[in-house]
Amino acid sequence: VQLQASGGGLVQAGGSLRLSCAASGRSFSSYVMGWFRQAPDKEREFVARIRWSTGTTFYADSVKGRFTLSRDNAKNTVYLQMDSLKPEDTAVYYCAAAQGLRNFNIASSYAYWGQGTQVTVSS
Repeated sequence: VQLQASGGGLVQAGGSLRLSCAASGRSFSSYVMGWFRQAPDKEREFVARIRWSTGTTFYADSVKGRFTLSRDNAKNTVYLQMDSLKPEDTAVYYCAAAQGLRNFNIASSYAYWGQGTQVTVSS
């Protein structure tokens, strides 16, 4: 199983970025795909998640209304569209995959992780 995150970069406050998470190695139709982020000297925090089979999404309050998840089944890829970015969104962003009945808002529920992509928002 491999998750490849990409799309990070440097952007000014108010700008946008789209992160991608390409999944391979198995069928992810029964999985929940999550995005987490970790800023320096802070714990990894939940950002958003999507259930692959239904497309149902859930967002942290801090990003609700600004970030949007989507998926492309043909490409086995999940996208995190980030708009109206703020300096406090600066972090390394990770995608992850989990299945079963879990609390999908916590990092320990996820068995598979991508390598992370840096997002830096300047003020």
